[in-house]
Amino acid sequence: MMARLARFPWLTHLLLISLTVLMIYPLLWLVSSSLKPNTEIFSTVSLIPSKLQLDNYVKGWNAMPRMPFSLFLRNSLFVSSMAVLGNLFSCTLVAYGFTRINFRFKGPLMALLLATMMLPHQAVLVPQYIVFKNLDWVNTFKPLVVPPFLGSAFFIFLMMQFMRGLPKELDESAEIDGCNRCQTYYRIILPLCKPAMATVAIFAFLWSWEAFLDPVVYLGSPKLFTVPLGLRLFLDNTAAVSWGGLFAMSAVSLVPNLILFLTGQRYFVEGITTSGLKG
Repeated sequence: MMARLARFPWLTHLLLISLTVLMIYPLLWLVSSSLKPNTEIFSTVSLIPSKLQLDNYVKGWNAMPRMPFSLFLRNSLFVSSMAVLGNLFSCTLVAYGFTRINFRFKGPLMALLLATMMLPHQAVLVPQYIVFKNLDWVNTFKPLVVPPFLGSAFFIFLMMQFMRGLPKELDESAEIDGCNRCQTYYRIILPLCKPAMATVAIFAFLWSWEAFLDPVVYLGSPKLFTVPLGLRLFLDNTAAVSWGGLFAMSAVSLVPNLILFLTGQRYFVEGITTSGLKG
């Protein structure tokens, strides 16, 4: 099949265009539906609105009394930013220790770290909730922003894969120049890890921004709701759903993700290829 595609380049282009349209169609449908009246959203398959309904964005932004959608955006930006900072700090530090420092029980500790990647998050949700409840952290942002500062096995593994590709001679040269471990980590290793750090930042931001389970478990006050929980408020079983406003705010919630990815795309692709992350 690949040989046939190589003989007819137009078939390759046609296949790629078809797959591209298939993948971006849901996004196009979302944006198109945010500009349609409620009665037209599910009654036609056309992506072109018969009448532009720009009021959907105004109504969606102010749909909740005394809680504009900017409140949910601000909460999500805070939680996601702290997730990025926490993971960058903790995961680079732990990865540096595992890859550049020899210490007792290094092998068993690394195996234990990697074993936690096999444990589903739902399996530890109840014990974590009990701990956070005893700490009086429930209905605050602390259960969402403190754990990233304690490290993530996936991000630690990603950083380890990248740091293993850095020559050990850099550490020896830094030691000869009088640098201690902390100075070598901060001045030598971190600047060289920018691609992998960009990958960690993008993944951490996207996963935190789109998270629904943890916020719905720990956040009880609507004023603390993040974007996914704010969008859930549009679905009221006792009243008519404002689909236009829901889709409009869903489109707005995609803007930070697009900006982040487009800004760090070059580093993201380089970090994926150099760290050996596949799939």
